[in-house]
Amino acid sequence: MIGRLNHVAIAVPDLDAASKMYRDGLGASVTDPEDLPDHGVTVVFVELDNSKIELLYPFGANSPIQTFLDRNPAGGMHHVCYEVLDIFAARDRLVAQGARVLGDGEPKTGAHNKPVLFLHPKDFAGTLVELEQV
Repeated sequence: MIGRLNHVAIAVPDLDAASKMYRDGLGASVTDPEDLPDHGVTVVFVELDNSKIELLYPFGANSPIQTFLDRNPAGGMHHVCYEVLDIFAARDRLVAQGARVLGDGEPKTGAHNKPVLFLHPKDFAGTLVELEQV
C-alpha cells in the first residue's frame, strides 16, 4: 500500500539557522520558506537525491509545531511521510484495521499541493505518520 518515503519532517526552533546548516554545512539544496497557514507551519524542504527533509517552524498562535517545540525546545523529528497512490483507499483500509486518522479524517492539501492525512502515533510505534497521495 505505501510507496516510497517522501520526507522526514523535523521541527526546528530557528528556521534560518537550520536551513543554513543544511545548505552551507551539508551542501544540500534548500527551498525558500513557504507559509502554510492552514497547517500552522512554515516549511522549508531540503532536497535529496532519494527523498526530502522538511524543516517545520511554527506559523500562527495555534501552531501544533509550537506545542511540539514547547516540549522539545531544541527541536526534533516530528513525522515521516509515505507516498500512497490512493489516499482514500489507504485511509479506509487503515481505519478498518483500527488505525486512527487525526483531524476530521478527510484529506487536506499539503505542502506539495497534494492530499495528505496524518495517522495517530500510538498506532504506528510512537511515530506520527503522514500519507501523501502521489
